[in-house]
Amino acid sequence: MKRRLLAAICAGTLGIAPSSRAQDFLPPADRARAAISAYAEVRAADARVVEAREKARALAAGPHDTTLSLLPLRRTVRDAPTPNGRAGYDEWEVQLTRAIRLPGKAALDRETGAHAVAAAELLQGDAEHQAARLLLAGWMGWLRADTAAKSALARRDSMRRERDTIERRVQLGNASRRELDQIAAEVAVADAESQRTEAEAQALRLTLGANFPQVPLPERAPLLSDPADFAETPQIWIDRIVERSHEIRAAEEIAAQREAMARRARSERLPDPTVGVRTFSERDGAERGIGLVFNLPFGGARRAAEARAEEAAADAARNEAGAVRRDIEREARLGVTHAQVALALWQAMRDARQANAASVARQRRAYELGEIGLAERLQSERLDVESALAELRARADAHEARLRVLVDSHELWHEPEAPGILPGHAAR
Repeated sequence: MKRRLLAAICAGTLGIAPSSRAQDFLPPADRARAAISAYAEVRAADARVVEAREKARALAAGPHDTTLSLLPLRRTVRDAPTPNGRAGYDEWEVQLTRAIRLPGKAALDRETGAHAVAAAELLQGDAEHQAARLLLAGWMGWLRADTAAKSALARRDSMRRERDTIERRVQLGNASRRELDQIAAEVAVADAESQRTEAEAQALRLTLGANFPQVPLPERAPLLSDPADFAETPQIWIDRIVERSHEIRAAEEIAAQREAMARRARSERLPDPTVGVRTFSERDGAERGIGLVFNLPFGGARRAAEARAEEAAADAARNEAGAVRRDIEREARLGVTHAQVALALWQAMRDARQANAASVARQRRAYELGEIGLAERLQSERLDVESALAELRARADAHEARLRVLVDSHELWHEPEAPGILPGHAAR
């Protein structure tokens, strides 16, 4: 009876649920996406997209405004043909001017704005990706801690029942006081461990709820199924992560934007002319005139230096885009490799757990037959609990490593990608 009870505790509290469908322990996909969209950094990125679009419209409209100049005057003449030799005249002057972008500059401004909008939209996608990563880490951390807390609680209850049994045996003279002291010490350790793990689980639960309040949290963490390997080759997943990376494409768009700005700065070495019309009235309208205005600034050292600075900025952006691609490729390879290693580690921990469980069953039988003492039995059960927790952590780590690859490749909690991102691999 005792062995069946402990086996049920281990199976129920350590998340061993081979029959569960994979990823049933995750929050509903629609609620997860809603939580990601509501994340503060994602909302800020949404606003940056609006900002980039409005700035692109401003660039397309051009940097120049129409200028109206109005100059009312009052002229006094001392030698006028009047009795006192003085005369006053109302006069005015009006000028309407506007600088004109030279050919090619408007196209460069529109290109700059288009690249800025594309970069902002991609950075918004990357903000969603980072939020999805945080949600996954927070969810798996809470799930791992809550399941450990359930395991610690089950062990505490089991030790308390064992203590009660030994107390009755002491009263009947079938057990020594020393055994009661040993089990009391074990109960105290189990009590402390249960409180510690429960506090950790509650802290992670509160953190997850504060960061993603839209995600429903069950009262207790769901069971973890057995981890599974990828159905496709590692290289396919690495390529998928790289090709779907918002961060890489955003860096490339920023580099293209800086190149357009560099070409625009070079074109600005020939300044835009200002044209307009001027009209005036003098001597109370006795003299009137109208004419054209044409101003052309002469570019000098300042404009040449600004053009060289923009070229250097474009070169830096190109190199930064290359560095981003390099880093993402490295992270993708490491992430996929880590998922494979984590799965292999869980398999080893599972085998060790099974071997240790068989050893504990033999130790319990030996204790019942009087072949070993209580201290030896408790030591073997402590090792069994440690082995079970190690298997639990390895199980959760394997799931999290695999899910991280799914998040990075936009297969989980992302809007479907357009087909053709990878030849023969349309986004699901």
